Amino acid sequence: VQLQASGGGLVQAGGSLRLSCVVSGRTLRTSGMGWFRQAPGKEREFVAAITRNTDTTYYSDSVKGRFTISRDNANDTMYLQMNSLKPEDAAVYYCAAESDPPTRNRPLTSQWAYDYFGRGTLVTVSS
Repeated sequence: VQLQASGGGLVQAGGSLRLSCVVSGRTLRTSGMGWFRQAPGKEREFVAAITRNTDTTYYSDSVKGRFTISRDNANDTMYLQMNSLKPEDAAVYYCAAESDPPTRNRPLTSQWAYDYFGRGTLVTVSS
């Protein structure tokens, strides 16, 4: 299984970006998926997650109301729409997926729930 994130770039504060994550190698039929980010000198942190079957979503407090996670199961793609971007949103964004079926029994807000991580896409926000 491979995850390929794209859509990062340079944007001014207040602007928007849409990240995509394409899953290849295998269709993850029952897997939850999520986005994490890591800024220089900081730990990787949870951003958003979405379940496979119920489309329940989770967000960190720092992005709630500004970011929207969604997925297109038919095309094995997950998205992160990021609006009202702030300089503190600047980071490398990683997409992640559980195994199919999930085996770790961890909440989707934890990086330890995931078996697969993509390489990341860089988001830079200028003030």
